[in-house]
Amino acid sequence: MFHAPLITAAEGLALDTVVTSNPERQQQARAEFPDVRIAATPDELFERAGELDLIVIASPNRTHVPLATAALKAGLPVVVDKPLAGTAAEARELAALAEERGLLLSVFQNRRWDNDFLTLRKLVSEGTLGDVYRFESRFERWRPELKGGWRESGDPAEIGGLLYDLGSHVVDQALVLFGPVTSVYAEAVVRREGARTDDDTFIALTHANGVRSHLYVSATTALLGPRFRVLGSEAGYVKHGLDPQEAALRDGLRPGTGSGADWGTEPEKLWGRVGAGESPMTGGGRAEPTLPGDYPAYYTAVAKALLEGGPNPVTAQEAAAALDVLEAARRSADEKVTVTL
Repeated sequence: MFHAPLITAAEGLALDTVVTSNPERQQQARAEFPDVRIAATPDELFERAGELDLIVIASPNRTHVPLATAALKAGLPVVVDKPLAGTAAEARELAALAEERGLLLSVFQNRRWDNDFLTLRKLVSEGTLGDVYRFESRFERWRPELKGGWRESGDPAEIGGLLYDLGSHVVDQALVLFGPVTSVYAEAVVRREGARTDDDTFIALTHANGVRSHLYVSATTALLGPRFRVLGSEAGYVKHGLDPQEAALRDGLRPGTGSGADWGTEPEKLWGRVGAGESPMTGGGRAEPTLPGDYPAYYTAVAKALLEGGPNPVTAQEAAAALDVLEAARRSADEKVTVTL
């Protein structure tokens, strides 16, 4: 549903094999990609390592490190879904192995290509907001009933919970925008009955350049707040709603074809607003056109890195820096302290 359509949309990449032991998913893969090969286990894939050019690991978090290690040792470049690992140390070990083997190791941080984030990066780089004082980012959902599965498991080996799931996105975005972090404070709460890991979490970051990031991830938000509220010396930016690309993929839309021709765009009524001293709730400020979201750009960059020696779109070292922050947030929430990095 997620990676395969983006891979097939990227010039220079061809989807060869899907690894799943689930008969229903095997049937789904064959239905959309008739020429794809199916493997029931990773070992079946690695036996054909010499025929392949790239492995994409989009499996449960606990399998990321062992599968990435096996792929790199088989001589294959790797894309790994976030979080790359459970700890920054493991991420750096993988980075070292990839460097030793001269192989690409990239992390799928797709939300760097969200429509609202691309728009915010433009506003910050152009100086529209002036010096940014505070970055508020919310990735909130209303899911009062548990869905089950490894993401909600309390087993530390599963690397579940919202801190490492949605928190991986909001922390990565904060680091991309405002650079290294010097201190971390966090609150991680379990609110839903029967939940075994955090489902309502707040992270406060102080960046080395003085910017404060306030990050919220939650499955228990009955009324959703703005996705972004960014306050600067000249103006602020407020944006509601989530990027439409994930929902489009779930609905069967595909980039660049048919109804996906306007991929990543949103209607004007959803644009954010830029202003100073005004309330966007009453129409204050001006509408800021939202740039189209572009998840396919990630895999296009991966193809260029492999074929032309272009830059890695998301490095393992960047993922390790985000994991430094997530580990500090976990410690802060557990020990009720502010952690200095």
